[in-house]
Amino acid sequence: MSTSPVRQSRLPRDERRKQLLDAARHVFVEHGFHATSMDDIAVAAAVSKPVLYQHFPGKHELFLDLMDTQINLLESSVSAALESTPDNKERVLATIRAYFQFVDSPDRAYRLLFDSGLNNDPAVAARMEGLDHRFATGIAAIITADTTLAREEALLLGHGLAGLMRASARHWAGQSGEPARPALDTAADLAFRLAWRGIGRFPKER
Repeated sequence: MSTSPVRQSRLPRDERRKQLLDAARHVFVEHGFHATSMDDIAVAAAVSKPVLYQHFPGKHELFLDLMDTQINLLESSVSAALESTPDNKERVLATIRAYFQFVDSPDRAYRLLFDSGLNNDPAVAARMEGLDHRFATGIAAIITADTTLAREEALLLGHGLAGLMRASARHWAGQSGEPARPALDTAADLAFRLAWRGIGRFPKER
């Protein structure tokens, strides 16, 4: 990459921050956290490094900001799917499809969550564990309300379903270069049928 960013006119602080985040997201997605430097991000954003450091104290903090945005997007989408219908079968399908739609975004920003290369980083690990736990808790609340299962039993099932969504969607997204990759609706339906064959064995009892 070039190390001589093109100078841009002064932008309002919020607009500049958004510009920097957009540029950083692109660079992190393309090259990963470890292969990306603040110089690379400054060049991509066409700003000087001092301008970049005015908004973010370092690469790690910038990455976490981007990660938080993607977590919020995924949570909002999945939460909306969980609340979209009282029919459990349709709700499970909608939730799994929402997960697949998230990883199908053209900007491939899902990689900031699932392919960061920072699995052992405490801040990243805490965010991912929190995300999985919140998904599992949301699913468990529905299971508990609909069945006679105890909360901890429902939470175990919730974690299982959350893990299934994450693993299947991540694998599907990673097949982007393969012409034989199933279409999104087909892939989501396959994951749904696997999940429903399990969760459907716990019918509503309340």
